[in-house]
Amino acid sequence: MRVLFVTHAERTHFLGMVPLAWALRNAGHEVRVASQPELTDVITGAGLTAVPVGDDHMLQRLLTHGASFDPDAPPPFDMAENRPEKLTWEYLRRGYHDELVPWWWRVVNDPMIVELTDFCRHWKPDLVIWEPVTYAGAIAAKATGAAHARMLWSLDLFARMRGHYLHARQEHAPHEPDAMAQWLTARADKVGTTFSEDMTTGHFTIDYTPTSLRLDLPHTYLPLRYIPYNGTAVIPPWLHTPPTKPRVCLTLGTSATERLDGYSVDVQDILTHLADLDLEIVATLPERQQAELQHVPDNTRLVSFVPLHALAPTCSAVIDHGGPGTVFTVASQGVPQLMIPKLFDEPLLAEHLAGQGAGLVTHSRDTDGPRVREHLLRLLNEPSFTQAAGRLRAEIEAMPTPNDSVPELERLTAEHRGTTTS
Repeated sequence: MRVLFVTHAERTHFLGMVPLAWALRNAGHEVRVASQPELTDVITGAGLTAVPVGDDHMLQRLLTHGASFDPDAPPPFDMAENRPEKLTWEYLRRGYHDELVPWWWRVVNDPMIVELTDFCRHWKPDLVIWEPVTYAGAIAAKATGAAHARMLWSLDLFARMRGHYLHARQEHAPHEPDAMAQWLTARADKVGTTFSEDMTTGHFTIDYTPTSLRLDLPHTYLPLRYIPYNGTAVIPPWLHTPPTKPRVCLTLGTSATERLDGYSVDVQDILTHLADLDLEIVATLPERQQAELQHVPDNTRLVSFVPLHALAPTCSAVIDHGGPGTVFTVASQGVPQLMIPKLFDEPLLAEHLAGQGAGLVTHSRDTDGPRVREHLLRLLNEPSFTQAAGRLRAEIEAMPTPNDSVPELERLTAEHRGTTTS
């Protein structure tokens, strides 16, 4: 069968798709990856066939040059919000109408919908797999009769918030337009198809979140073992031999410096407060951030990049930002984590992992060097964290591999191809 992976130009969201794309390719299926031109080199660098469509999105430019901070403005819409007293109709309406649809989903999808649909009409994929923000994939699949599935990269906040919104709208304002359906309807009309609710959640959802961390939602999920992939990587010589003392990795993700306004914690403060510990601290910092440090402690090794799937197994603990790629990579190696989340899915994912006993969490706004030191010493000295991390690793290893999942994807494609869920 022909399988098309679709993602807007966001490197970290694409990388999680690569192992499944290769499993399908190795099983004899035709596989292509459609995205905006900016991502072409990343796709081909993964050994996959790229299909550039449309124009690059402007989300980063809007985030960088957006309106100045207004102290009297309401707090930003939180996709992870789940408290009934907070989920008022006014809050949900503002979040959907004023933030999610115009400031995220439209911005990243509108530049690629028409060309993507044209390509699908030409190539005729049997299955379209789209990352959960790239609704252009669902539109193109619907227009061409392909089965389609979301592929999550974290907790399914999208489906949960969609459920909250629909429930509140039905209860408080049933005659008001559904902003998301309204937007998708307008875009679907342009390519000759119609809106259906499956365009918001897929015919089914591929999810590498282990059951113990997953949200409880009434959707069809295909479990998939997380296989770490971070792009091209080289193992440095110092990783060829085991460490002579406990090793701790400090990694705060790539998006903070590549897409956002920098780290949300003081790296120098953290390193200084770990300086007297009999540990090897491996801090993965881009060269620009390394140059900003005033002092590098003797127990700290600075590296600009090292493949985390190779580094994590040599560590006794990992300090990270709670990003899903990092969290799942470290969890797959059975290593306890100290997570310092800031926004979107990070705080909730960190809380779920800590709730399983496999780590500790401290929000970035509350974090300083002494707190990191205190929590890290707990991870290193209390065996329960390593034991819980081992249980989580076993749960991940029991999930179907990408290769194991191919027959089920074939079955689901045959079941849903040419169908629509109302």
